[in-house]
Amino acid sequence: MIHQYINNGYYIILDVNSGSVHVTDKLMYDAVALAEPLIGEIEKPVEISDNIRTEIGAGLKAMGYDAEDIYEALSDIQELINMEELFTKDIYELYIKDFKARKTVVKALCLHVAHDCNLACRYCFADEGEYHGRRALMSYEVGKKALDFLVANSGKRRNLEVDFFGGEPLMNWHVVKKLVAYGRSLEEDNDKKFRFTLTTNGVLINDEVIDFCNREMSNVVLSLDGRKEINDAMRPARGKRAGVRSGSYDIIVPKYKKFVKSRGTKDYFIRGTYTRNNLDFSNDVLHFAELGFKQTSMEPVVGDENESYTIKPDDLPRIMEEYDNLAKEYLKRKKEGKGFNFFHFNIDLTHGPCVAKKLSGCGAGTEYLAVTPWGDFYPCHQFVGREEFLLGDVDRGLIRQDISDEFKMCNVYAKPKCRECFARFYCSGGCAANSYSFHGSLTDTYDLGCELQKKRIECAIMIKAALAD
Repeated sequence: MIHQYINNGYYIILDVNSGSVHVTDKLMYDAVALAEPLIGEIEKPVEISDNIRTEIGAGLKAMGYDAEDIYEALSDIQELINMEELFTKDIYELYIKDFKARKTVVKALCLHVAHDCNLACRYCFADEGEYHGRRALMSYEVGKKALDFLVANSGKRRNLEVDFFGGEPLMNWHVVKKLVAYGRSLEEDNDKKFRFTLTTNGVLINDEVIDFCNREMSNVVLSLDGRKEINDAMRPARGKRAGVRSGSYDIIVPKYKKFVKSRGTKDYFIRGTYTRNNLDFSNDVLHFAELGFKQTSMEPVVGDENESYTIKPDDLPRIMEEYDNLAKEYLKRKKEGKGFNFFHFNIDLTHGPCVAKKLSGCGAGTEYLAVTPWGDFYPCHQFVGREEFLLGDVDRGLIRQDISDEFKMCNVYAKPKCRECFARFYCSGGCAANSYSFHGSLTDTYDLGCELQKKRIECAIMIKAALAD
């Protein structure tokens, strides 16, 4: 499969199956477009036949190219075929056959230490922390059992990940600290290494939280939606009396600045959500940079189509233009030595993820589980509260292997839309929770989200090409 596009003046050709990216001139770009339907996908290098050469040449001549340049373009195509970097065949489908037979090995937990929150974000998928259930805080005993489960079910995997999540996890801070200490106590005897992370809205950050996180948390995700008026419209604090809600920006930004300055080389992300209310979201990302934040992310809201803030298909042209604008400014600042990182523009074209990761994505329901405050297991945080996806609990372990098996087979080849998509090995089939929410199936896709993901990948590849230019 070949994907071709033009972005910021660059002619880009992606050989999807090999992952090879070629930045070309217009002639080569046009030549490959003519060649693809004639050559298709090939298992091993072959010589382009005289008939195909003649047909491609005739097409290029009709476009106004001269014979010498056409000959050179055809030679370049042959060279790339010989290097197995053009028109390659998909060999990855063979790898999925043993996925279901593999033993479930858990490598990561999302610990919902608090089903409660001190903000009232309008778009919150977790229903202001309650997950459409009840408010609760995880006890140390439940968290301890969850860590024991992770160690016992992680097989030979040494590096384990635990994210403290909510709601707002800092509302249960004393349990977070105790669980980190307990996890550390398990490492040496079990030959394991915990990587702890924290996702927070920042309201309760103080010096003690900062110091502890800088010692123990490998990554901290700090929620902020950008400019003050944008953030405060969607992320208000809960008021002291009914109907009274104030914005959170002025509370959290000074704390984030202090926190980030103290992080040193340790990872963090300022993570925002954009909605239909700020389709000019590039200004919010740039606002992060102006505040001094170098590690940034901005995600599109996913919500009920009847909500006024939900992104609609009609918004796509504007959003695509916004990603292009952000990519150009991002590139400009990188070249000026004033760069920052934007999560969706980070792409590894040389090493990338392993085959299993390419095909099946995040590992929800198999390698990765969410744990509720009372110890129930769900495939991920976005499935929490959906009883049909209850996998087990910290006392009984995984008792619904059939659900895990369904997630094991949730890969790009099980999704008809992914089979014909150039981005399938970059997004790994997208989010299963979004697919289920919009289509009632794990093997469909969230169509609007797919369009946004494809655009971000195109921008990321363009940036790589421009920085190498």
